[in-house]
Amino acid sequence: MDPNQKRATVITVSDRSFAGDREDVSGPLAAELLGESGWTAEVIVVPDDRDAIASVITEVVDAGAGLVVTTGGTGVGPRDVTPEATEPLLSRVLPGVAEEIRRVGVVALPHAMLSRGLAGMRNGALVVNLAGSTGAVRDGVPVVLQIADHAVAQAAGGDH
Repeated sequence: MDPNQKRATVITVSDRSFAGDREDVSGPLAAELLGESGWTAEVIVVPDDRDAIASVITEVVDAGAGLVVTTGGTGVGPRDVTPEATEPLLSRVLPGVAEEIRRVGVVALPHAMLSRGLAGMRNGALVVNLAGSTGAVRDGVPVVLQIADHAVAQAAGGDH
């Protein structure tokens, strides 16, 4: 993969962080971990709102991000709508990625099995939903990094 194509966006989904009531720690951590693996990553904070989440995912993919990682909004609470915002945007769902993220997370915290996060492709970009905790980010980003370069290269027509 061309190093110039390794642009990522981390989208933190949190009403409280968006309002400035709570510092976003999971988004910057995800960006740091991606950066350590050669991805340049910006962090955008949005509220727990389907349209806002979908709009930012669409915008950053259209602007050339090869990888989009969301943090937050994957649980069972009434405001947790990240999977619902993400699913209609995906041209190909990658259930094995989401399953592996949950499997790795459950080892550290059984509640990780409650995450409804998705993974898939949108216009050549890999889009992955992670839960909003720093633990979920520490567990999930390494899983994403195992396949991100290959998935993006494959979507661009690369050889197996």
